[in-house]
Formats: sequence, structure tokens, C-alpha cells
Amino acid sequence: MNWIKSIMVAGALLLITDGVAQAQAPETTVQSKDLKAIGAGLAIIGAGVGIGLLAKGAVESMSRQPEIAGTIQTAMIIAAALIEGVTFFALVIIIIEVFTGA
Repeated sequence: MNWIKSIMVAGALLLITDGVAQAQAPETTVQSKDLKAIGAGLAIIGAGVGIGLLAKGAVESMSRQPEIAGTIQTAMIIAAALIEGVTFFALVIIIIEVFTGA
């Protein structure tokens, strides 16, 4: 499972970046924007998978030890908020780069 996450992260980073070793600069701007949009989609998909796995683990642990369900739920909400914050930050950066052409 860890190698799948590594491949997803590497693919997202590859698609988000412009590619430093490109020979043609003017013709690749549209293609670059398309690839950045795909990278944004991969970032959102990664966050969705991460939050899903987080919720799965929390529900399983709450079912095993119901007496500490409140503590587990609090930790899950904090972790989900951090995941969403990082995803939102990545999405804003990608949108700014796509629309400004940087």
C-alpha cells in the first residue's frame, strides 16, 4: 500500500510541475495547464483516500474500545482537518499557477 501512495505522490508532483527540461516554451503552456489540472485532481483524490482510511481506522478502533470513542473521534477530526487544510493549500497554489500562467 505504501508503494501505491509513493507512486501517486510522484505522479502528482510530476504533473504539477512544468518540467524543467522542456525545449519548447510557448507551445507547452496549454499542455502545462492541462497537466496542472490533472495534478490538482490527483491531490484531491489523494486527500479523499487519506480521509477515508482515517475514518475507517477510527471506526474500527472505536468498535474495539468504545470507552475511548470520544478521544478517538477528537483525534480523527483534528487529523481530517489537517489533511483538508493541506489539500486546500495545494489546490489554491495550483489554481493560481494555472490562471496566472506562472
